[in-house]
Amino acid sequence: MELTLLGTGAPEGLPRPSCPCAVCASARGPWARAATTLLADDALLLDLTPGAVFAAARAGRSLGAVRQVLLTHPHDGPAVELPAALPPAGRVPDGQVLTLISGHRVRAVAMDAPGTGYEVTSPEGERLLYLPPGAAPAGLPERVERPLDMVVCDVVGRPDAVARLRAAGAVGPTTEVIAVHLDHDAPPGPALERRLAAAGARAVPDGTTLVVGEYHAVPDVPRRVLVTGGARSGKSVEAEQRLETFPEVVYVATGGRRDGDPEWAARIGLHRERRPGAWRTEETCELAELLRADGPPLLIDCLSLWLTDAMDRVGAWEDERWHDGGGEAALRERVAELVAAVRGTRRPVVLVTNEVGSGVVPATSAGRRFRDELGRLNAAVAAECEQVLLVVAGQVLVLRG
Repeated sequence: MELTLLGTGAPEGLPRPSCPCAVCASARGPWARAATTLLADDALLLDLTPGAVFAAARAGRSLGAVRQVLLTHPHDGPAVELPAALPPAGRVPDGQVLTLISGHRVRAVAMDAPGTGYEVTSPEGERLLYLPPGAAPAGLPERVERPLDMVVCDVVGRPDAVARLRAAGAVGPTTEVIAVHLDHDAPPGPALERRLAAAGARAVPDGTTLVVGEYHAVPDVPRRVLVTGGARSGKSVEAEQRLETFPEVVYVATGGRRDGDPEWAARIGLHRERRPGAWRTEETCELAELLRADGPPLLIDCLSLWLTDAMDRVGAWEDERWHDGGGEAALRERVAELVAAVRGTRRPVVLVTNEVGSGVVPATSAGRRFRDELGRLNAAVAAECEQVLLVVAGQVLVLRG
């Protein structure tokens, strides 16, 4: 089955009309996107948008052979004029199956938001799932018989849709996931490619034709990632986004609880509200044990608080204990155990840490010791990670991978 993406943008397109934001300002040329419209085997048109006939012509396609036009979501704004050669546009009730004269079977899939998803099966048996913007499947079975060949959906706006499909086995290692309905809340250019690759997905320019079920190289998701940056740089958000399409994630909080500190409790609360509800939280600094065990992906936030705990345990803050009481050797041993566990882990892991060596030199020997030891820890862990990211002012710089 050949699928031509006549448009890949949000319903208003990208750039949005009259929007002054930075993303819209840079969405020119190949980065501009019309509202998402899909053409399957020149016979089925999914969503009808202004300019679809011209978009098809630019892609070397014609809408003259289209036998069915289906809509996935309510279309705001003025009515779209239906080209004379096209049949009337409509929607299929949830759960019903429509068989086209071309041999394609279309099953309507219920959504958790206004709209309808469509599972399209070609005469040869390839299966495509297309979801409307801002929606995820509702009422999925616990396990499907076999993975889909392709999923086309709002990966940026609803990453949990991919997570649900993965949990049910509908998205497997060979499923091609294509991001559409791209709006100005998605990062532009290479930043979008990096974010989608972390989800095992990709975006394509308008007018691209894909072969559903064709073998392709699935985006390589780095197994170990270190995210570093300064305070409030956006490093935790970046780390969380890298795992938001996984159905299960263990969030490892190394900061613990601080009784009688309402400001710290507020910080923890904000982090929890931002995380998907399906994630499980563990408050511990026993990271080596978790890394050695099998299980779902880990998000460890953060190494600087882990180091604080490790220095507490060995008495590394006191000069005498550090130099003559075995504190330095004990800390080196604990750090080496963690680094070895990162090297040997079999589960995906994203680690968050802080950059503290670029600012004011601490006034105390204990403060300088922490700064130095965190720099050494960051370097040692980074050496074991396939990808290392530096977040500055919410912008991500790729240092490795």
